[in-house]
Amino acid sequence: MIKQTLLQSTPTVADWHFPNIPTHFAQDGDPEGETTPQADVLLAEPEVAKPPMYAVVMYNDNYTPMEFVVYVLQSEFRHSMDSAVEIMLTIHNSSKGIAGIYPKDIAETKAKKVNSLAHREGYPLLTQIEPHQGE
Repeated sequence: MIKQTLLQSTPTVADWHFPNIPTHFAQDGDPEGETTPQADVLLAEPEVAKPPMYAVVMYNDNYTPMEFVVYVLQSEFRHSMDSAVEIMLTIHNSSKGIAGIYPKDIAETKAKKVNSLAHREGYPLLTQIEPHQGE
């Protein structure tokens, strides 16, 4: 008896895509369902914002060899020899230089990896990340 009451009171939905439509609107061949005005919905492309970018900045010190800095720029940041030497000279002359620009999580990972590598080799090379506004 209870089972029959539940089955009778639970409306069946003909289309699972529209669970809130009353069953008499969802029935195929129902003239009332065909004449009911439906709202047109325009689907917009989702707006995907670019992640904030961070510069991986390497700081000059008086102990880390220039060759090691060039090696790090080539191995960790995939710079060519010419680009790595140019960045290394910028670090040497300006006290700091940008090794690369990445989303925050990648920039943090690269900075930690470079700091760890320099520490293992016995060099005090410092690499940090800073927010980068330029494109």
